[in-house]
Amino acid sequence: MGKQQGGRAPLDPSQYWLIGLIGAGALLVTALWLGGTLGAWVSGAGWNPPPFSFETLFDVLGGEQPWAGASGAAVVTGMVAAAGFLVILVVLVLLLVGRSGGARGLARRADVGDLAPAAAAEKAKRLRRSLKGQKKVLPADTGLLLGDLSPSGPELRASWEDVAVVFMGPRSGKTSALAVPNVLQAPGPCVVTSNKSDIYAITARERGRRGRVWLFDPQAIAHADRDMWWDMLSVARTIEGADRLAMHLVSANANAESGDDFWAKAGRNLLRIVLHAAAIDGRNLAEVLDWLADPGNQTPLIILRNHRLTALSENLDGTVRGAPETRDGIYEHARQAVSCLLDPEVLAWVTPDPHREEFVPGAFVRSTDTFYLLSKDGGGGAAGVIAAATDACLRAAVAVAEASPGGRLDPPMEAILDEACNVCKIQDLPDLYSHLGSRGILPVTVMQSYEQGVRVWGKSGMDSLWSAATVKLLGSGLDDQAFADRISSLVGDQYVNESSASYGREGGSVTRSQKRERILDVSDVREIRKGTALLFATSTRPALLRLKPWYLEKNAKTISADQGAEEEAIAARAAKRLTM
Repeated sequence: MGKQQGGRAPLDPSQYWLIGLIGAGALLVTALWLGGTLGAWVSGAGWNPPPFSFETLFDVLGGEQPWAGASGAAVVTGMVAAAGFLVILVVLVLLLVGRSGGARGLARRADVGDLAPAAAAEKAKRLRRSLKGQKKVLPADTGLLLGDLSPSGPELRASWEDVAVVFMGPRSGKTSALAVPNVLQAPGPCVVTSNKSDIYAITARERGRRGRVWLFDPQAIAHADRDMWWDMLSVARTIEGADRLAMHLVSANANAESGDDFWAKAGRNLLRIVLHAAAIDGRNLAEVLDWLADPGNQTPLIILRNHRLTALSENLDGTVRGAPETRDGIYEHARQAVSCLLDPEVLAWVTPDPHREEFVPGAFVRSTDTFYLLSKDGGGGAAGVIAAATDACLRAAVAVAEASPGGRLDPPMEAILDEACNVCKIQDLPDLYSHLGSRGILPVTVMQSYEQGVRVWGKSGMDSLWSAATVKLLGSGLDDQAFADRISSLVGDQYVNESSASYGREGGSVTRSQKRERILDVSDVREIRKGTALLFATSTRPALLRLKPWYLEKNAKTISADQGAEEEAIAARAAKRLTM
């Protein structure tokens, strides 16, 4: 991508002095000719400009005055004023040219296409029926905020048909400059996952001014009192839904390698069957735990037979009647998948409760509400439940979009999946990326590294996710050499000039040649500065961005006050728990 159009080489640096000399001479002629003529005219000698040529320059430098009858002082004053004006004009032009260009070999203003403000607004009008006919579209309505094109803008935004992945190391600005601004600006429903309370603390009060704030916090990360519940078994009323629920629960306790072994597959199949049995018979998750604890419990088998689900009942019966070692291994894998539900605090969030409001994904995606899902990563986490709830929202959004004019959600839904590899392992997320954007559903999967994604989805799955993402944002802290080399190669090469001198008995000679070199070396990718990011967008040259953290925006004082108040409330709730 660095090759110049038509194969023409750039000017040799040794020729710059000649160009500069000619340009300086032309400016000097202009200053003396224009300034002297204006000075003579102001002094009353009339408008009688001499020939615009170097001859006039030599006459003036030789002490002659081509403006007959003009005051010498007025002529000199005019020349000085004109020279000063031209110098200022040249400096401003150089600054403007410098500001319009990006980093060497990367995208400039003319290269960013639909990401630029005017083009993004027009595209938003095409994608969102509610914006058609509006003369002015607010930036937040045009798409996902990415950052400012380096060095000086414009602001770039992904469209409402894009799907994004983000790779940033710890403390690189992914929360402050990406997650928080887009949660605050989301025009429609917004799903947010995290393993910390920071995003919730910063954004919850502002989002609460636009709609209902739903906090799903089964492990007391924000220490909030439970005021909602989600019927997790509701998604298992179909066999497909039961299979997806089982997939999320199993994936939370497995990596890409172990997720395909016999025991994981068999445990997922068992879990699918018992979850579906419970859902169609109006049972609850506590009963599912009892069934899994005792392979001899005939209740799920009776339910399946009563509902004439012969294939499922025979499958379950075959597992129960199998060799004890095999049966116990399968049941143990299923029990491990739902082990987080052994905690009564976690189980309460996904069990019907007549005293609290139910979270209904289908209603949520039609609103401007915000759904925060918090879970600790590591052992004992509720990552499977978080993934299932997130997936339920995505599936509900697709269903609503399919029933909407144009087949798209309007306003669109954002899903900011922060720490996705730890708390939201949706196993088929790479496949979902291929069609979510066309439905007005914008997922943003945030990871610390490419290798972290490989551990969750495997190499082929992660490669698929990378390929399906139409927007890829890479921040600081990427220390994987293989990945950095891949990025360096994708950015491309450019031609540079080389000069070499040689000397001999007959004199010296200078040889000039061209060579290709990487626009960004591997070390350049590794050394991406904090506060900046490298952007890859479909059909767009790679660009360097300056990130826009929320605390530098106009409403930072209001948001900061909201954050302080919420953090105090979280601390008070945490202190109260310590005394209980």
